[in-house]
Amino acid sequence: MDPTILVRGVRKSFGALEVLTGVDLTVDPGMVHALLGPNGAGKTTLVNILATLVRPDAGTVTVAGADPVRDPVAVRRRIALTGQAAAVDELLTATENIRMMAALQGLGRRAARLRSRELIESFGLGPAASRQVRTYSGGMRRRLDLALSLVVAVPVVFLDEPTTGLDPSSRRELWDVIRSLREGGATVLLTTQNLEEADELADRVSILREGAIVAEGTPAELKRAVGQDVVELRGPGGEVLHAEPTDGSPAGLRDALDTIDALGLRGELHLRRPSLDDVFFAMTEAAPGSPALTGRTPA
Repeated sequence: MDPTILVRGVRKSFGALEVLTGVDLTVDPGMVHALLGPNGAGKTTLVNILATLVRPDAGTVTVAGADPVRDPVAVRRRIALTGQAAAVDELLTATENIRMMAALQGLGRRAARLRSRELIESFGLGPAASRQVRTYSGGMRRRLDLALSLVVAVPVVFLDEPTTGLDPSSRRELWDVIRSLREGGATVLLTTQNLEEADELADRVSILREGAIVAEGTPAELKRAVGQDVVELRGPGGEVLHAEPTDGSPAGLRDALDTIDALGLRGELHLRRPSLDDVFFAMTEAAPGSPALTGRTPA
């Protein structure tokens, strides 16, 4: 099966600033693929290229079988894009917002009514469907914004830091919506700085640093790449008195515990596994040429 998104050697500069220095990216169908990176790494620029909003200076791109440069209209028909701020009309209700968008997309009145009901139900907005959007919480606005982008069903969804500014409860509600998109067969490219979000949602993760992909894999693969499980002995203030690496097997844990026991120290035991936080910091803050960058150096 061909990739839904295929990026090869993409470069982009704005004046003297080189933002993308040769990006290669493959996103397979029906997956949530997270793109991580610090501010200024080039995440939004890459999404804008894929969504036909910016032209690359070099390289090739395919999105759902179409070229964003040569055939932007075909790409736009196959994608939905939601940015970091909700773009909704606050004076209209959720139902009115969706029906207006449906009319703009060319749906007839009956089809617009049916699609509005479907989206209102799918995105959990039923109880508030007839209220003005200005009364909505941040999470409800983001859900409505995403619903508006999906008035016409598309195979590819770009989400550019969709949970920015949301409280934990609203964030998790939006995570459920993203999971439902994948379950419905959509391919989702998610940019985020929320590492828990990537760990919860992503089938694969790519880490962008200074305009290039420096690591890629499943969350589990990336975690294994930066270190082993560690048994920590912590003091009363939570300070680490001793850390003993382990392979996580029963025998390995027994060996680690025996080593700690032989030290004669008193404290509380904790098993710490590598997290995406560890991966992110290793891949984005390591010095050029470090093994953490898997042999690559930034441009």
